[in-house]
Amino acid sequence: QVQLVESGGGLVQAGGSLRLSCATSGGAFSSYAMAWFRQAPGKEREFVAAISWNGGLTNYADSVKGRFTISRDNAKNPVYLQMSSLKPEDTAVYYCAASRRSPSYISGISYEYDYWGQGTQVTVSP
Repeated sequence: QVQLVESGGGLVQAGGSLRLSCATSGGAFSSYAMAWFRQAPGKEREFVAAISWNGGLTNYADSVKGRFTISRDNAKNPVYLQMSSLKPEDTAVYYCAASRRSPSYISGISYEYDYWGQGTQVTVSP
């Protein structure tokens, strides 16, 4: 059974940092492109960052460029999202996702991802 489990969310003050992790199991995740999305209350799910199967390609939403870094460790299967200089508008549930379309297809389109985690809450206070 394919599973993605996010962790690392929490409450942080503006300007602070958090690192999210996504543990994977049950699939060939080392050959999948992976991504992070987020959804704030009352808003649609939005793309945050994506990474190719070997970490050689990355893609970021403009709103997080220079502040967030996506990375992966295929030996251990997790995918990470290092978040720095956090802002109140970063408050959302953050989801990890995996795509089987192509190992290097670092899409920002949510329906092109096949597997999703349950999400982890990130709250940034002013």
